[in-house]
Amino acid sequence: MFKLHNTLTKSKETFKPINPGKIGMYTCGPTVYDYIHIGNIRSYMTADILRRYLEYQGYEVRAIKNITDVGHLTEDDIAQADSGEDKIFKKARKEKKTPQEIAEFYEDYFKNTEKEMNILPARYFPKATAHISQMIRMISGLLEKGLAYENNGNVFFDVAKFPGYGKLSGNTLENLKTGARLERHPDKKNPWDFALWLKAPKDHLMKWKSPWSIGYPGWHIECSAMSLEYLGETLDIHTGGEDNIFPHHEAEIAQSESFTGKKFVNYWTHTRHLLVNGEKMSKSKGNFYALEDVKKKGFSAMELRLLLLSSHYRSPLNFTWNSMKQARQNFKRITEFIQGFPPKADKKNRELNQKTDLKTGSSDWLKKYQEKFESAMNDDLNTPLALSVLYNLITETNKLISQKKLDKKTAADILSLWNKINKVFGLTLKGERAEIPAEIKNLAQEREQARQKKDFQKSDDLRKLIRKKGYEIKDEKERYKIKKLY
Repeated sequence: MFKLHNTLTKSKETFKPINPGKIGMYTCGPTVYDYIHIGNIRSYMTADILRRYLEYQGYEVRAIKNITDVGHLTEDDIAQADSGEDKIFKKARKEKKTPQEIAEFYEDYFKNTEKEMNILPARYFPKATAHISQMIRMISGLLEKGLAYENNGNVFFDVAKFPGYGKLSGNTLENLKTGARLERHPDKKNPWDFALWLKAPKDHLMKWKSPWSIGYPGWHIECSAMSLEYLGETLDIHTGGEDNIFPHHEAEIAQSESFTGKKFVNYWTHTRHLLVNGEKMSKSKGNFYALEDVKKKGFSAMELRLLLLSSHYRSPLNFTWNSMKQARQNFKRITEFIQGFPPKADKKNRELNQKTDLKTGSSDWLKKYQEKFESAMNDDLNTPLALSVLYNLITETNKLISQKKLDKKTAADILSLWNKINKVFGLTLKGERAEIPAEIKNLAQEREQARQKKDFQKSDDLRKLIRKKGYEIKDEKERYKIKKLY
């Protein structure tokens, strides 16, 4: 029975979809004004693992991930995200490009990064700029209900008229009155109200006609309008980073439930922050890392994926280069095990016996591993525990191989189980062998011929040359393996 922690209720709950067999899941995508960093990747990984495990269970998941290409202002953590400059407009002015050029470049970067990380693509990537009419319709509905107000071309949501405000974050209206850092916009009735539509300055390049002014939408209304468009009035799951909880997701709840009169989201899933050497990531500290920075250090996207899997999404993850080295070793262990499988029998054991010395049959033995894997994932996506199940499977399988107790059927069942669980882990192992250059392969073959002729001096010299070029030869009884040194 799958249990998922719900930020709204602050507890693990048994997951029940709105419609049997089908799930609607919305993920807050990037604001496309800069490169996404490894903290962003961690949040998108959580949504990916959640989706993969739901599909593993047989659900059809309709995954939506928005692209914010307008309306996200620089002061997104104060003043209810209605102060400062538009992040994309600011970057466009700095780089002397159009906002569209900036948005398209960073959207492509984001999608390429997700592809390299083997994050499954969303069913749709709706752009905010393509859904202005839906936002205007929603804002108009809130005004008609008296839940929003307009002043000088700006439209704000009246927080005081939504009794449930603060139920997700704990930032209730009372708490906002006494403790939050909010600055008053001149057209607001109250500082805690948030913008639905903002009148654009004359020099603003991103603006549209509306009943109230020529302007642009507030950041919060975008996700509500797009989720309603693609997933309906009530969503099964909404994911994002914990920094989205307030004010963004709190505002989404208020305006969506006020507009539809229905519950907005059944399960809220938020990923904890990623730290770098125990500190918050920032460009000023020089610890702001994108995927390219990880690769420049000699690590792969899949090694980063494995590191992210090794920490529970609701626990802070402290990223260090030493932790990446450990992830590299773990990925190497998995890769070597799978790519060297099934093992080749030696002459004394050419025909592997269908009967095994195991106390239980192979299917019963492996079923226990599958049950342990599912038990871990059913407990709020406990990927570290699920990975430990895989490592234990590798250890026990290697023991069977060394004892010559691995029969053909068991070997096939082990590979079948790996394929099942890796649909959830999403580790791409293919292509590792193809990366070995032809030069190294030729040297390895030349060395093997020298070894067969018992020319051990030449064989040893060639081994050293191959190692100098960054590869290692591992001799086995009837073959050899080439491994890339890290």
